[in-house]
Amino acid sequence: MTPMSNPMVGGLLLAGGQARRMGGGDKCLLELDGRPMLERAIERLHPQVAPLVISANGDPGRFLAFGLPVIADMVPGFAGPLAGILTGMTWLSDTAPGTEWLVTAATDTPFFPRDLVVELSAAARRNGAEVAFAASDGRTHPVFGLWHLSLRGDLARALTREGERKIDRFAARHHVTRATFGNERLDPFFNVNRPEDLTEAARLLELVEEGSQPH
Repeated sequence: MTPMSNPMVGGLLLAGGQARRMGGGDKCLLELDGRPMLERAIERLHPQVAPLVISANGDPGRFLAFGLPVIADMVPGFAGPLAGILTGMTWLSDTAPGTEWLVTAATDTPFFPRDLVVELSAAARRNGAEVAFAASDGRTHPVFGLWHLSLRGDLARALTREGERKIDRFAARHHVTRATFGNERLDPFFNVNRPEDLTEAARLLELVEEGSQPH
């Protein structure tokens, strides 16, 4: 069963990468079995959150067909995912009063869990944490994280005054926990970085469609 959206958690899809290993451009708009990877990411995350927004720089018109707000980084110069997280926190605070948490997800990871928010929220609650990261197969995936909005001020200082760019290094200032996900058929956090990864994703998609969706 697909988890219902959580009104206390807003979602941010990180689509601002420069995709150098894919030859540049918007990696999230590359098609996997005839559908843009961004569309697949929206399909997975939208039922889990309210509201949902896309983090991307440049002309927002290229995402018009997806029907979601698009926000550009508050911090100039392609400052990385932390800049997108700060912008997402600010946008949520301004547009969705009462929201306490922001969940982030990459748009080049077509099989990420449909219970991402449920499991991250449970881990944060269980451990009294301010940040919860997803993990699988012994690895942590910091771009898949749950962030309490109370961290916004410290994040703004870290980005603008200290030049911090590493997600895990910033998170280490605060109480961090992890939620581990597994799947027998594939790593749910398999991501597409190179052209050959897109070919592998198509193969994995067949495995997913033959059996149950990863959770």
